Amino acid sequence: MKRTKTSKSWMTEHVNDPFVQRAKAEGLRARAAYKLTEIDDKDKLLRPGMVVVDLGAAPGSWSQIAATRVGEKGRVFALDLLPMEPIRGVEFMQGDFHDEAFVVLFEAQLGSQSADLVLSDIAPNISGIPSVDQARSIHLAELALDFAQRHLAQGGRFLVKVFQGQGFEEFRKEVEASFKTVVVRKPQASRGRSSEVYLLGSGKRI
Repeated sequence: MKRTKTSKSWMTEHVNDPFVQRAKAEGLRARAAYKLTEIDDKDKLLRPGMVVVDLGAAPGSWSQIAATRVGEKGRVFALDLLPMEPIRGVEFMQGDFHDEAFVVLFEAQLGSQSADLVLSDIAPNISGIPSVDQARSIHLAELALDFAQRHLAQGGRFLVKVFQGQGFEEFRKEVEASFKTVVVRKPQASRGRSSEVYLLGSGKRI
């Protein structure tokens, strides 16, 4: 298939992106790793010994960062519908995190523990129809919030990618109902033209 001007432009930008080049040099699986590291450096999300769940984890760059920062005494669960190459210190489970049968398997792995932090950097498959893509983004964020509500320990934290647009403010209110504080983060590694932001909920309510 012949490449369009748009796809050629994107590829050129991607190849020349300093975050892409840095990720390759540092052995990270995607430039998205720097979004998490910047937010973590600011908000101190990750600490040794934590239990972390990374939703929609593939290809695994967020799990790489999480595993490094929680250390050997911590646990990182990476969940995704897609396969993912193994990462040292990461427990990968392939499946749908809002499918009840899969959740039961996850809970068996989790055992008596609860998560201290739930991460979600999930984005929908882009259709090119803005209203459809926005609705899909909000839906995925809501599924991640539901998972966090079920599996986070009291006082736990939740970091989720959301695209600004229709439904954003309503979703933010949903997060605010479940957490004591909610802030918006836009890391430098997010492309400037992108409407993506991250909502960080801290202090999960009972």
